[in-house]
Amino acid sequence: MSILKKLGLGAKKPEGAPNIGKKKKKKQLEDKAKKNNYLRIVIFIVFLGAILVTLPQTTFQPVASYTIGEPWRADDLTAPFTFSLKKTADELQEERETIIRNTPPVFHVNHNAPLLIEARMDSVYRSLQPVLDSYLQWQRAKMDDQVSAANDSVRHHQERNFSNVQLDDSSWRVLLENYANVQLNNLPEQRLLTVQIRNRLQSVINELLSDGIIDRTKEGLNRDEITIRNLRQRTERTINLANTRDVSEAREYANLLLSRDFSANALRAAVQLFDQIIQPNWEYSESDTEAILQENLAEISETKGAVEQGEIIIRRGDIVTAERANKLRSLAEARAATASEVEKWLRYAGEATVIIIASLLFLIYIYLYRKSIFQKPSMFLLVFLAMGIVTLASALVYPIENVNSYIVPIAVAPIILTIIFDSRVGLMAIVTLGIITGIIHDNSFEYLVATIAACTLGVFSVRDIKKRSQFFFTTPGVVFITYFLVISGFALARFSGWDRLLEDVIFIAINSVFILFTYPLILLFEKIFKITTDFTLLELGDTNLPLMKELMNRAPGTFHHSLQVANLAESAASEIGANALLCRVGAMYHDIGKMEKPAYFIENQAAGNDHDKLKPRMSALVIKAHVSDGVKKAKESNLPQVIIDFIQTHHGTSLIKYFYGRAKDQAEDDDDIAQKDFRYDGPIPFTKEQGILLLADGVEAASRAMKDPNYNKLESLINRMVEDHIHDGQLSNCPLTFRQIQIIKDTFLNILVGVYHSRVEYPDDKKEAEKKKKQKENENENPKKATDSVEKAIEKGKSL
Repeated sequence: MSILKKLGLGAKKPEGAPNIGKKKKKKQLEDKAKKNNYLRIVIFIVFLGAILVTLPQTTFQPVASYTIGEPWRADDLTAPFTFSLKKTADELQEERETIIRNTPPVFHVNHNAPLLIEARMDSVYRSLQPVLDSYLQWQRAKMDDQVSAANDSVRHHQERNFSNVQLDDSSWRVLLENYANVQLNNLPEQRLLTVQIRNRLQSVINELLSDGIIDRTKEGLNRDEITIRNLRQRTERTINLANTRDVSEAREYANLLLSRDFSANALRAAVQLFDQIIQPNWEYSESDTEAILQENLAEISETKGAVEQGEIIIRRGDIVTAERANKLRSLAEARAATASEVEKWLRYAGEATVIIIASLLFLIYIYLYRKSIFQKPSMFLLVFLAMGIVTLASALVYPIENVNSYIVPIAVAPIILTIIFDSRVGLMAIVTLGIITGIIHDNSFEYLVATIAACTLGVFSVRDIKKRSQFFFTTPGVVFITYFLVISGFALARFSGWDRLLEDVIFIAINSVFILFTYPLILLFEKIFKITTDFTLLELGDTNLPLMKELMNRAPGTFHHSLQVANLAESAASEIGANALLCRVGAMYHDIGKMEKPAYFIENQAAGNDHDKLKPRMSALVIKAHVSDGVKKAKESNLPQVIIDFIQTHHGTSLIKYFYGRAKDQAEDDDDIAQKDFRYDGPIPFTKEQGILLLADGVEAASRAMKDPNYNKLESLINRMVEDHIHDGQLSNCPLTFRQIQIIKDTFLNILVGVYHSRVEYPDDKKEAEKKKKQKENENENPKKATDSVEKAIEKGKSL
């Protein structure tokens, strides 16, 4: 301390300056607290609002829940009023099918069909005539032995090939030969087969048109009757389908009539010409048919009688048959139809109240027992986001037909919260989610019990996760088995059939598979909320990672020291219920800053000490620098902040006693040596795990520096080191209790005694053994020497 300061003449701060700074800081903290409160309120209201919006779809339940084939578990039910008995879905479907089957399709009379047929007839015969004439010319040329006969033959075949008339060879032959014979022999025109066929076709077609030809196949209609509408005459009649013909039947009938007048070959030609001329005169009207069908369907009554007031619908314990279920459904619909808006909203308000209370209880738990979550809006959001996702999924899936309620993996949210925070948060989330989703699912007690049981064991399976396979194989299996046992128990209790149980088993199997999506969700939450879970810690705990290999190669002593500290810290954390995995990984990386100057740290020194060349103050700077170097290295390697916190706090603001003592010994005036120059920059530990690491680091280093460690020495060493840290205020911000500190000390002692146990003496070691024995006897005779040995070890351990 300078003379001016001793005399009180040093520079003074202006009066009021500290108060102004404190007020400003206080104002900033108050503003931040207000903002955080608003955020929490908004998050909680959005969570509740999203759930309550889904409730109106399922809120009004006029009768108790039931399952066909199972006993009625409610009280005896009588009809409170007379109501109509609804037809079952099967009955309604049967009526619809009957109406569809009995509604005749509508056909319109096409008055243009005869004209169209006549036009086709003319077109066919116009195309036929050139072929006939060319054939006649060819035959005349052949009879006269004219040279042009060959050319006439070619021209005839060209005319035939380009003709629109479709006839086979035998039909062409009979028509051509008849035409040539009549013309060459000057026979009457009535002898022409083409003329005879045309006249007969006209009479046959007229007869068919009078009976009607429909443009649909009878098989396709699948009806007994059809309706014929004559829009020109505005008439309508329904006839039996057997009294009319489709095109196929018209052809058969024409073939029958024509066979009476023509030979086989001529008949063949006549029928082929008929196929090219015929046109249906009754055309199907899809729009009119559909309109009549809808009118008929609309007349179906949905009721079939009534249930009178006071009539027994079902008694307690009766099996819910299909008939009774129909009465219950009819009553439910009647009640829902007659229920006032007040009744519906009262039911809604009741369920909403239970949901709000359950959510508030969870909120109160977070506020009272998990302030670290409550005070951070991001963590608060994470909790309610995870719970909100599964709740909304459950609410959205519930109304879907043929989808079982158990398909939604409710366990995902509690498992996520357990892995990110702890099992107690996960268990409280289970109770809250069980109540909310149980209400959504018709207030199902079975669903509530099954969900809480399966989710609870799912949470226990990840409570102390050691490797990823533990999650991927154990957790889905545990959830599935628990669901199966609970659901099977309820199935046996209510005597339900195997079909229902099999359906539930299929959907809980899907549920268990969906739990695997927890892993990518956790990774997503880690990225979004910048948190570190046990999954990430498991990956960081691999000593084969590049950073760990670099530490092993550049500072092997530090690497070995870090592993020893990790073992101590992990065991102690496990004993007091802290995060053992976090402790282990934090310990593995706490000294990575020593890689920059490994030779300045005793565990890496093979021979000589580089500090002998430095002044104590410079040595202290080098020692202190390993913390800042470690933070820098950690950030470059993208280590999570929670690990960086271990690096920053593993020495707290403790004093580097060894070099501080050397500095004082070398200084002429003790006042010239400022203790702050020999203290680490901190901060001091602020979590249990960081406090454990601080103690484990010092104890491990000091125990290595101790000569001939034994039980008493180690116990004394641990007690002194822990007491020194407590008195130095290094654990002031750390939530470790005195009971936990005692457990930590006992754990350290048990492990170190095992590490430094006495080994079997061999002949070559006899001299050394005798020397150590004398030394121990001297220590027992002179306790002060032993104490000094412990203190030196402590001093050296704390320094390095």
